[in-house]
Amino acid sequence: MSHINLVEVKLNLYNMRIGIIIGRIGGLDGVALETEKWIEVLWRMGHEVHLLAGQIEMRNPDKKYESLLPVLSFFSPECLYEQSKAFYHPDLDPKPLIDQLELTSDIIAKEIVWWALGNRIDLIITENACALPSHISMGMGIRKAVNHIGLKAITHDHDYAWERGTRYLSRHRQINQIIADTFPLKAENVRRAVINKNAQKDLKEKFGYESIVVPNVMDFQVEYGTKRPQNALLRSDLGIAEDDIMLAQITRIVRRKGIETAIELVHKLDNPKVKLVITGNYNDDNDGEYSRILMEKIRDFQLENQVIFAAKFLQENFTETDKVERKYSLSDIYAQADACTYFSTYEGFGNAFVEAVLAKKPIFVNNYIPVFWPDIGSLGFDVVMLEDNQLTNEKVDEIKAVLADKNRQLEIAEFNFNLGKKYFSYDALSEKLSLLLKLSLDDYRKRLKNTLNL
Repeated sequence: MSHINLVEVKLNLYNMRIGIIIGRIGGLDGVALETEKWIEVLWRMGHEVHLLAGQIEMRNPDKKYESLLPVLSFFSPECLYEQSKAFYHPDLDPKPLIDQLELTSDIIAKEIVWWALGNRIDLIITENACALPSHISMGMGIRKAVNHIGLKAITHDHDYAWERGTRYLSRHRQINQIIADTFPLKAENVRRAVINKNAQKDLKEKFGYESIVVPNVMDFQVEYGTKRPQNALLRSDLGIAEDDIMLAQITRIVRRKGIETAIELVHKLDNPKVKLVITGNYNDDNDGEYSRILMEKIRDFQLENQVIFAAKFLQENFTETDKVERKYSLSDIYAQADACTYFSTYEGFGNAFVEAVLAKKPIFVNNYIPVFWPDIGSLGFDVVMLEDNQLTNEKVDEIKAVLADKNRQLEIAEFNFNLGKKYFSYDALSEKLSLLLKLSLDDYRKRLKNTLNL
């Protein structure tokens, strides 16, 4: 361990200089969105937050606190080359790739070191950069930098290679070994945050690593999904009457979201006043196969007038070719909905669930793996929960009862909101971050004493 960091270590939890390393910030992906929340909460806690990112989108960079390092981008030439030669189009000889990985990671490590020393960083937080090998040289560079100058680090890991099947399995033994040596980060100075209990269990069983579960959160102090003049015309724009029952499926159009179950639910409710609004964009369905299945199911059930695809009405999907008068946010969709459907089969966490809780809407949910019951449902949320997306007569009757009783809907909404505020708010995140920082500094004190023979 270098003496450089030892002489500057702060042995308290206040006014730390924290550096965050991420491939992309400002986008709409889960890692970027949760990182924004961590940054906000760390500032509120009194810490100074510095950012090192490969790509900065949809935000106004503060040159004092934000640094752009393009080689960290997932779309950098280096990263695209690595992914191609490691996984998609491997050469017979892996040596050129290995040489490139070592060269690029050395450059990244040096940049991280200079950035950390130049900003007098006390601790770094990596955002999925040391969990998923979607940018191999970034993970290697972080490992080299952390081990070189003894940086204290917290890895915020959202998903791991083994959760993606064979996506990150290379034909080359040497590349697989590099990945095994790098992901997750192996260093003395690391504390680990994961987003669900299943990942916590995996880390313990596979590597013997302890970790803290830090769930995804929302700001429960900010109104969300509330009716306002700006969304008063949303229902009429979508062709939904005021006395219709609006179910909101606020997810992307991808197979694991279980949208076909929501369509089947509309069929089984057997009520022409029930309207299902799907917000997802067809662009997320890569080969169009899942969209075709959904359209066939809609036709088979004769629900063309009850299932509405609303992507073109959303601000995030705006294009000049959309001939609509008004654009709405997802918050506006929640505001006008009577309830939400969330029949995913797999999620790393489930932000849409917490969004519905924040918007005070009843939720009909599938017990999706590996997260819902262990991390969310067992906390006591009042929901109608399916198993394996089976719409039994009993579950359909439960849903009908909720939709028919406005007072019951309000009771569910308030109960779930208060529970969500307890477990998934910025205050809950602040408590988790305080614990992680304390543990990290406690570790560092011990190593400092050992190093100085105190």
